[in-house]
Amino acid sequence: MKKAIKITTPLDEEKVIQLKAGDLVKITGNIYAVRDAAHKRIFELIMKGQKLPIQIKGQIIFYAGPTPAKPGYPCGSVGPTTSYRMDPYTPSLLERGLKGMIGKGFRSKEVIDSMKKNKAVYFAAVGGAAALIARRVKKSEVIAYEDLGAEAVFRFYVEDFPAIVVIDSAGNNLYETEPPKYKK
Repeated sequence: MKKAIKITTPLDEEKVIQLKAGDLVKITGNIYAVRDAAHKRIFELIMKGQKLPIQIKGQIIFYAGPTPAKPGYPCGSVGPTTSYRMDPYTPSLLERGLKGMIGKGFRSKEVIDSMKKNKAVYFAAVGGAAALIARRVKKSEVIAYEDLGAEAVFRFYVEDFPAIVVIDSAGNNLYETEPPKYKK
C-alpha cells in the first residue's frame, strides 16, 4: 500500500501539481466545510462583486455539514456530501484561487476543465465514515451564515485528515480510469 503524502493548508500551485490521481493524503491545517446553501450565497456575492466571507485563495473546501458536537468535542459526525450539487458554483471559486475540494462522487466536465485551467485538485473522503472523520477535526468554528445551521460555513482545523486524490490538476480521473479495470 502507498504511504500517505502529508500536506498542509493553505495549498499552493506547486504542491497541487505534484499530487496525482490515486495519491493518498493526510491533510493538516484549516479547511472550510461549505455545503449547498452557503455555496449559493457565496456565488451570489461573487455575481454582485461583493466581499466573500472567507479568503478562497489556496484553500480547501470540504463539502460537508457537521452534526451538533457532543460535549468536549469540536464537532459531531462530519462526512462528505455528494459534490456535483456544488458544480454550478465551483468554477467561479476555482477562478478565485480555490485549490482543493473534498467530497464524494463525480464532477462535471466544466468543473474538471476549470480545475485543469486553475491548477486545483479534488479529493475524496470516505462516505459512511463520518464519526471517524470527525476525530480528525481538532477545532471547529462557524465563520459565516450561522442561520443555516449545519449548512453554515465552518472553519475546521484538521490533523492528518485522510483523503484520496480522485481528480488531479491535469484532469486524471479515478472515476474514469479505475472502473474498467474491474469489469469482467
